[in-house]
Amino acid sequence: MCVSALRVMLIRVIAVFEAELWIWDARRADTWTFVSLPADVSDEIEALADGSTHGFGSVPVRVTIGGSTWTTSVFPDRGRGCYVLPVKKAVRKAERLDIGDVATVKVEVTDL
Repeated sequence: MCVSALRVMLIRVIAVFEAELWIWDARRADTWTFVSLPADVSDEIEALADGSTHGFGSVPVRVTIGGSTWTTSVFPDRGRGCYVLPVKKAVRKAERLDIGDVATVKVEVTDL
């Protein structure tokens, strides 16, 4: 009896970069705060996702900024030409970050 082997490849995207915090203009009153992923990282995520994204084109990620780590999703922003990452208020407070500050961000795609 012949048995065929199934080869499985695990692909993970892990990126570390610096990015400035900004407020989404459409929700300025709610102070929805984001950072933009670099174009090359966004291109890699988009290529690997290949249409297998979640709602609104989102891709689940694990994020670390300073001593804070959490799970969320990145979202495509066609106007900026990259994925954007929401930075929740609890993280901004814990890391003492405000709009315009530059943070070192680690993003790991968790589910493609």
